[in-house]
Amino acid sequence: MNKVDWKTKLTSRKFWAAVCNFVTMLLYAFNFSESETSRIVALIMAGAGVIAYIIGEGLADAADAKSPTVITAVPTDESKGEE
Repeated sequence: MNKVDWKTKLTSRKFWAAVCNFVTMLLYAFNFSESETSRIVALIMAGAGVIAYIIGEGLADAADAKSPTVITAVPTDESKGEE
């Protein structure tokens, strides 16, 4: 059985659209008002944006930490005359 890659899932716009679609249909089935449904779906999408941002930034930071840092010295005018 394959493992689910939750990092990819939680940062996927398609995943969050599917979640919102499911919740919307569920709320509709239980006769919630349109305004209540809109507020709930808006909260889900706001949370999804925060989650995706946090995970995305964490992955970017992890990638930066793995890459070697190369520091090159650039000679200045003062160092040229000291030779």
